[in-house]
Amino acid sequence: MSQAIALFPLSQIVLPQGRMQLRVFEPRYQRLVREAQQRPFASALLNPYVHQQHQSRIFPVVTLVKIIDFCQLPDGLLGITIEGIERHRVVKRWQEADQLHVAETEALPQWPSVGVNSAFQQLVPALQEIYLQNPQLAALYPTPDWQNASWLAQRWLEVLTMPPQLKFELMSADDAGPTLDVLQDWLSEQQPSPQAGAAHTN
Repeated sequence: MSQAIALFPLSQIVLPQGRMQLRVFEPRYQRLVREAQQRPFASALLNPYVHQQHQSRIFPVVTLVKIIDFCQLPDGLLGITIEGIERHRVVKRWQEADQLHVAETEALPQWPSVGVNSAFQQLVPALQEIYLQNPQLAALYPTPDWQNASWLAQRWLEVLTMPPQLKFELMSADDAGPTLDVLQDWLSEQQPSPQAGAAHTN
């Protein structure tokens, strides 16, 4: 069954069980937050390579979210923390009078929870290192599910820089498999060759 939800377009993504902190400053998104009790909203990935008014400016798979915390920031703006609930596919999209994007959407199946295969185990400490270097990000996940391959893949998609079209294709997949394969290839490219760290001797 489809439902109408507001959209919060972003250059980053949040996926189911993911969390993100946002500064809310535009009036249309302040309204989105005020009306969140009556009308759900979703984070939506922007395509920066498409003209602002083009229909494909917003990718058609979005993440329904809920607000789990809010505060007034030092600059006086509203800060919110959102958590992803489920992926939705956009069926129809339009804009209201203040240019707030609204869409009719259908829920997509959740990625199945499966253990992390031994072939992908190195993705766990690699992401843990990123969280260690970003304490504010790590603080959003007091109980990380490191050995759940779907949780792991989705957290990687949230933090890794990649072309928006590729990110959209991976988050649109039916499970974590395609993401894990891409991550494994990427991580292999980051590893130095056995000769790279060897000292030269005369």
